[in-house]
Amino acid sequence: MQRILVVEDAQINRELLCEMLQDDYVVETAEDGEEALEKLALDGAGMAAVLLDLQMPKMDGFSVIEEMGKKGWIKKIPILVISGEYTVEAENRCFEMGVSDFIHKPFVDSIVKNRVRNALELFDCKNQLEQRVQEQEQTLREQYRIIQAQEEKLREAKPFNRLMMEYQAAIMEVETRLKVLYGEFSQEYNRNPFESIKSRLKSPASIYEKLGRKGLPETVESIRDHLTDVAGLRVICSFPDDIYRLAELFIRQDDIILIRKKDYIKEPKLNGYRSLHLIVDVPIFLSDEKKYMKAEVQFRTIAMDFWASLEHKLKYKKDVDNTEEIEMQLRACSDSIEALDYQMQEIRNKIDRSRG
Repeated sequence: MQRILVVEDAQINRELLCEMLQDDYVVETAEDGEEALEKLALDGAGMAAVLLDLQMPKMDGFSVIEEMGKKGWIKKIPILVISGEYTVEAENRCFEMGVSDFIHKPFVDSIVKNRVRNALELFDCKNQLEQRVQEQEQTLREQYRIIQAQEEKLREAKPFNRLMMEYQAAIMEVETRLKVLYGEFSQEYNRNPFESIKSRLKSPASIYEKLGRKGLPETVESIRDHLTDVAGLRVICSFPDDIYRLAELFIRQDDIILIRKKDYIKEPKLNGYRSLHLIVDVPIFLSDEKKYMKAEVQFRTIAMDFWASLEHKLKYKKDVDNTEEIEMQLRACSDSIEALDYQMQEIRNKIDRSRG
């Protein structure tokens, strides 16, 4: 049976609580705060809960709670305050100090039993949850250590470095093709088909994590055969029709091979994400050969890119409050952005038509 310590200066209340709880627990008593702390110091680890009066001689309940907090006992033993004091200020102070619950006088047998049982069950669940969290944190730290070790191995491996060089060449090849189109548009139509190009080469840690998540071998061949986003580019356009025009001109080039196309502009993701994704094979020209490398090219308007950046922050921030409300607002913003993009495009078209 679990042990409970009842700390109460009134003998009749001690006896009453003992009688209520003795069938389910081993009940020990203390007449004041000093005696309670002495008993906890001797064998606090074996105590399942403390029922504590606030108004006592020598040392009151608040002082006992404060001392238990200093010694770290309050994190291991739930405290239920037994008091005839009903003031909101007193209860708030107790809860702020770490008290689990209140049992008000005069005592009612069923309420006392239920509150003690509930406090013990909740405290046990809390401890189990904290233990799981600690175990998960330890697992994550170990996984991160393994990933770091694998990353270092990948960085040191000559075949891997060669592969990364080839993906970097693919990025430069795509950038060159798009910049040529940019120059042609500027010359022929007196306007720019896109605002900027952003590129990135996937880090060794991200590559290793993705291979592990997909259950794939951690080899250069596996990266080349199964990952399509090691070389990534994001093209930021002013208007939606520029996205489709530029993407079409790019994939029409006879040595660009379209592998897959995902149009999240016409069919947005459930969270509101919009972008046009192309997975392509791009030729690169090395000293002794021409070979094809995969690259992912994303086309967005300025507004779509701003939205995606904000959504990314929400996705990877773990301490954000009201995430459901923010997600709803982001979905609404996505619809507003679509309407704004096409309104601005129509204004541009009117301006172009007025110029003849």
